[in-house]
Amino acid sequence: MELQNALIIFDALSQETRLKAFRLLVEAGPEGMAAGAISEQLATPHNTMSFHLNHLVNAGIVQSQKQGRSVIYSANFEAMRGLIGFMVEDCCSRDVARLHEDTETGCSVIELSECCPAETK
Repeated sequence: MELQNALIIFDALSQETRLKAFRLLVEAGPEGMAAGAISEQLATPHNTMSFHLNHLVNAGIVQSQKQGRSVIYSANFEAMRGLIGFMVEDCCSRDVARLHEDTETGCSVIELSECCPAETK
């Protein structure tokens, strides 16, 4: 991921309503949620929610799909994997965190090392 793309995503998530909406969409999984349901769950007016959801779509971390009269929004998990990979690969020292692929599952795994010595009592 390019630095500019990461900055766009961080900018989109740096607003409370957008961060809450994104977290809600992550919980909803790939099937996503209707815009009205997101608005209701976050107690945000429809037009305000529409503005925030469009901001997330423009950042590339949320996708939208028209289904009948509803618009269904879902988290773009691939984009978030890219951002997390960027943070681990480019921003962390390898002795603190590293990203590798699990050969059995094909999933990306973030491995964090213990950064502070365990306290003894």
